[in-house]
Amino acid sequence: MSLRNQISIRILLISLGIIFLGAAISIWQARQSIKNEVDSSINLALQLIKTSPTIQKSGQKDWLLQLSQLEQTRHLNIQLKNSLGKKVNEPLQPIKKTTLKNSPPVWFTNLVLSEYPKVEYPVDLNNNTGFILTIQANPMDEVAEAWQESIIFFGVIIALVSLTLLSAQLVFNKSIISIHSIIAHLKTIETGNYHKKLPAFSTQEYDTIAKAINHMTEALETSEKQNKALTQHSLEIQESERKRLSQELHDELGQSLTAIKAMAISATHETADIQEVTTSIVNICDHLTVVVRSMMKQLHPALLTELGLKATLEDLLHQWQARSPSIAFTLHCDDAVDQVAPNTVIQVFRIIQEGLTNIIRHARATQVSVNIQLNQGKLILLVTDNGCGCESDKLTSGFGLLGIKERIKLLEGSLQISSKIDNGLQLKAQIPLS
Repeated sequence: MSLRNQISIRILLISLGIIFLGAAISIWQARQSIKNEVDSSINLALQLIKTSPTIQKSGQKDWLLQLSQLEQTRHLNIQLKNSLGKKVNEPLQPIKKTTLKNSPPVWFTNLVLSEYPKVEYPVDLNNNTGFILTIQANPMDEVAEAWQESIIFFGVIIALVSLTLLSAQLVFNKSIISIHSIIAHLKTIETGNYHKKLPAFSTQEYDTIAKAINHMTEALETSEKQNKALTQHSLEIQESERKRLSQELHDELGQSLTAIKAMAISATHETADIQEVTTSIVNICDHLTVVVRSMMKQLHPALLTELGLKATLEDLLHQWQARSPSIAFTLHCDDAVDQVAPNTVIQVFRIIQEGLTNIIRHARATQVSVNIQLNQGKLILLVTDNGCGCESDKLTSGFGLLGIKERIKLLEGSLQISSKIDNGLQLKAQIPLS
């Protein structure tokens, strides 16, 4: 069920509950009001009769004249009977038959009316004639007024409910337009179109959502650009590496193999110095061994597989120390890192290798520290230098840091990079080992 229908049904049910509650209260109040009104009218009539000073001095004709003065008393039927029970006057305030248009329905009359007592008051006139004054309630006028008030009350309630539902529908229409606009924009994002932005909405909640989506779109666009640039850079590095390997194979292996072949051919001559040829071939083979080992180390360090991460890092820092004697390299590494899974080890090694390369190229540092610890199922890596540092907005501008981020993301880890001008840089990575 749609949100519109859910809220509309709830509003309707609440409104019906209010109407039924209001009906019960209105009927109860009308019932009490009619009863109080009738009781007041009967008591007033009795008081007027009891306190009249001319009752005992009046004759029947004068008494009937005095009774006619009570015609303004509402809700009462007043009759005078003799001792034999015979009516001696027409009832004052006879029951009025309301018109069909204004007549309350029978069910409403039955709900608001209650049992009203008939009051009989004995009267002795001056001629010692005994009469009985009968006062009976006639609340139909009050019932008709209560019915008219109820019609007005419920008419107002129904009008308010209708206005509430209409207002809710107008708000829903506006909200649904905003929701459809957001959904259409999300479908556009799904296709990879990050240039279109959501407009500002007049409703604060939808405007907040739109701003969040626009911010997400900008982040996705930036991430896509970075990924494309990183992919392009990786492809360029791959091609450059292939070209370099091809050149080394051509220059080193090709020339060396050609030289070995030429020496082997020359050794077949009778005048050839076999000892010299053999020595030359051995030297060339030794050179080829050095070249192949160097190429293998660049492609994948053999120490990493044979001796583990700690020994490989010690060898790496030793090489950097030989190349950059002005920089002091320190390594703190738990022995337990050698038990880490191979796929994590190679990525950690490449992260450190890339971090050290960036420091040598850009930091102008004199001290570099690499710290690796295992703590609560996580590998914590810290690479720190005391170099020139950089501003925070430039921390993601280089391909080296982008590559480091991608490797850590691949390992489902987290990366924190902090740096200040002239205060070095710290790279902190936390990698889960599960």
